[in-house]
Amino acid sequence: MTSLVRHVTIDSSDPYTLATFWAAALGGRLADDDHPGDPEATVDATGVSLLFVTVPDARTVKNRVHLDLQPQDLTREEEVDRLLALGATLAGDHRRPDGKGWATLTDPEGNEFCVERSAAERAADA
Repeated sequence: MTSLVRHVTIDSSDPYTLATFWAAALGGRLADDDHPGDPEATVDATGVSLLFVTVPDARTVKNRVHLDLQPQDLTREEEVDRLLALGATLAGDHRRPDGKGWATLTDPEGNEFCVERSAAERAADA
């Protein structure tokens, strides 16, 4: 018998606010029983469930695990712009002149994540 990953759990200082960002980023939704000030909040989106939990410690080092996002209906550039407008910050630009590469962003609490090219952009290179 094996196990399934139920959630990807992310430590945070304000789970509801961070979950709100990720729900918008992923086109998901917060659980009906999540409210501001709750010690945890869950985002369900296509293909993933993220659980945000309160921890007393501030993030001090680089994430050991991060999410890689692949836009579905937008280009990588459009998705980066959309996420920046939601409150993300550009942390590292690994996009290359030939169109390959990725952008590293941070969410409102400083957790890193990457935005890769869309499937359509990858197919155009093939």
